[in-house]
Amino acid sequence: MKEITPAELKTLKDTNANFQLIDVREEYEFDEANLNGELIPMGEIMDNVDKISKDKQVVVHCRSGKRSATVISALESQHGFTNLYNLKGGILAYLAEFSN
Repeated sequence: MKEITPAELKTLKDTNANFQLIDVREEYEFDEANLNGELIPMGEIMDNVDKISKDKQVVVHCRSGKRSATVISALESQHGFTNLYNLKGGILAYLAEFSN
């Protein structure tokens, strides 16, 4: 599974790169803190495969990286995605590195 570090994600965001950011946490978690990604909770991801780009880099994240890794494995095996990247350490790692 391909991974992206919090620093690499910050670079993508800061340079307005053409990528998609998907948050697979639950809505209450998203409401507490988010990285301005598209919220598609883990339990709803397979019903929303059409919302996930196949022609640009897609970064998937959750709280710590476990749920997003599970989602990526399922999407790769069941739907043939090859452009998915798991945020290493999830939003916790990103916020630890970049929150004020």
